[in-house]
Amino acid sequence: MSQVEKKAGLLRRTSSSKKPLKEKVVLMYDEIFAREDPAKNNQRFWDELFLMKVNLEYLEAKLESVDGEEVQRNQDNINALFHHCVQTLAEEHQIKVVNALQTLCALFRGVHQKNKSASGFDIINMLMGFDKAEQRMKDLMESLDSLLCGEGSESLKSLCLKLLLCLVTVTDNISQNTILEYVMINSIFEAILQILSDTSSRGQHGYDAVVLLALLVNYRKYESVNPYIVKLSIVDDEPTLDGMGMVLHQALTEYNRQYKDKEEENQGGFFSTLTSMVGNMFIADAEEKRSVQTNEAILLALYEAVHLNRNFITVLAQSHPELDMAATSTTPTSTTPTTPLGTTPPALDMMNNPELPLDPNLQTSNLLITFLKYASIVMQDTKDEHRLNSAKLCLIILTCIAEDQYADAFLHDDNMNFRVTLHRMPMRHRKKMIDKNVPSRPLVCAVLDLMVEFIVTHMMKEFPMELYLRCVQIIHKLLCYQKKCRIRLHYTWRELWSALINLLKFLLSNETTLLAKHNIFQLALLVVNLFNMFITYGDTFLPTSNSYDELYYEIVRMHQVFDNLYCMVLRVSTNTGQWKEPASKVTHALVNIRAIINHFNPKIESYAAINHISQLSEEQVLEVVRSNYDTLTLKLQDGLDQFERYSEQPKEAAFFKELVRSISLNVRKNVSLNTLSQDVLLKEFSTIS
Repeated sequence: MSQVEKKAGLLRRTSSSKKPLKEKVVLMYDEIFAREDPAKNNQRFWDELFLMKVNLEYLEAKLESVDGEEVQRNQDNINALFHHCVQTLAEEHQIKVVNALQTLCALFRGVHQKNKSASGFDIINMLMGFDKAEQRMKDLMESLDSLLCGEGSESLKSLCLKLLLCLVTVTDNISQNTILEYVMINSIFEAILQILSDTSSRGQHGYDAVVLLALLVNYRKYESVNPYIVKLSIVDDEPTLDGMGMVLHQALTEYNRQYKDKEEENQGGFFSTLTSMVGNMFIADAEEKRSVQTNEAILLALYEAVHLNRNFITVLAQSHPELDMAATSTTPTSTTPTTPLGTTPPALDMMNNPELPLDPNLQTSNLLITFLKYASIVMQDTKDEHRLNSAKLCLIILTCIAEDQYADAFLHDDNMNFRVTLHRMPMRHRKKMIDKNVPSRPLVCAVLDLMVEFIVTHMMKEFPMELYLRCVQIIHKLLCYQKKCRIRLHYTWRELWSALINLLKFLLSNETTLLAKHNIFQLALLVVNLFNMFITYGDTFLPTSNSYDELYYEIVRMHQVFDNLYCMVLRVSTNTGQWKEPASKVTHALVNIRAIINHFNPKIESYAAINHISQLSEEQVLEVVRSNYDTLTLKLQDGLDQFERYSEQPKEAAFFKELVRSISLNVRKNVSLNTLSQDVLLKEFSTIS
């Protein structure tokens, strides 16, 4: 029996000597793949075909099995099948519409699967005929738009979105999917916005809508004018933007909840006891058990909204109650999900109820807080490429936020305080802390906490240099805003200074290993210039004069690290080699730090000698610092409060191309797994028709 026949729907075996009977729909597919026009002897052929339950497996397998010559011979019939599918979408008979949509899915998938090496034009010709393609796709997109925006069945709208996701993701690289040119010309952007702005449809279809939009925005975004980019950048309708924010918020909330559930599941019992007994030997195993697959599609949608649309920034700060989704969800959670954890849309009732009564005792949240919690989970483990990319995208989003004036304004707003509990990586030298009494602070404090946490926890053999650069740059951008607006943030700056000094210490200890892979002087320069920002402009943004004293205390206390750094960069900058110039820049940047050390160290030693004290207390050192400021001479350094603004093209083009490829493969897999629950759909429409 052929592979195709194996996949055919079999009714019954009459005897061992006879062939099994085929479903009628399978026989009709066979007629389509014969040379003759299937309607020649049966004028009602197409009407009858769409009244029958689609056999997706057989149709896709049939398309994949035909060779090049057969395709040429059957092209007219395949074109006719596509044409009649599109025509049927305009009919009122709902079962026929369902079957036509599912048949189109099979056509797009089957033809692309068979002809991976074929050009986009050949595939268009095979599916619909090149001379008729423009009209066929115009009719298809108009029908889908009409179905999505109409008052019809929600199941039908869901199937339309699944078809569009199927169409967008049939090629690994969406920019090589030539059929999408017609989706650019015949835009469904307004239909997507309508779904997001309407409370009911958003609950049903918001997840698929934002994923579809994120993918369409990335079609040939660097090669031509993409209308979806243009339109997304100018959306200013508040209900639409809020709806998009609600979908993103709930998807990230669902991820955070799943992670928390797995974390709690692994905290008790024998495993936890064993871990503590052997001194956390199995931390890596515990993390693996606790890991939840990240959702890059939602993260990409958030990035595109933040990056392209200035108006979306306001949505990040929209406050609403922080809900326990496990308690509010009416949908039972399966213990063996069919799709990977973290990739499923949130419970529908959550997005159906954006207007909820505010309880004065209930902690409020917003999209930014939920994203920061998500980032604190994702950024814990960057060992594999998948998670490294997720962490990078989180930091790129934070970079865009840190550069936006309005975002900076609400991040630093003293009247908008929140308690943000970030997840902390379990490490051998510290216990995993769950702080129940997180203070209510401006959101910028949580962003800084996240950056400090990353700096402290990723000094390892596989050093994520690019992520470190982004972390330090985000901190710098926030400091530039504080300096410019003279905002005195009450933050534990010593934790940041300590983390940065330890980072320099790590770079020094692993100089040889790291230099084989990275330009560590670029990172060292950024870190040193952060200290220069505090030294030069700290009086404009540090909360108290004591904070400024503590800065000098930390520099003097850890002077050995800065001395060693100076020796290292001086050595490298005086030798000929590839690192001569970047090392030289660090040498110049250290001038004020060295001046502070060289000025205060003799004063401290003198104070200790005069007072016969072998080891000074912190207060005694601070006293020496305070009384010797007036004789300290520092050089004015230019450009400390300037930074290069984020630009996606050309630096990040390759990253986003690979990211979109990965997302496309994942979406394709999930669509093919749960697209077309035919029995449910047919049952629904058989009662209507």
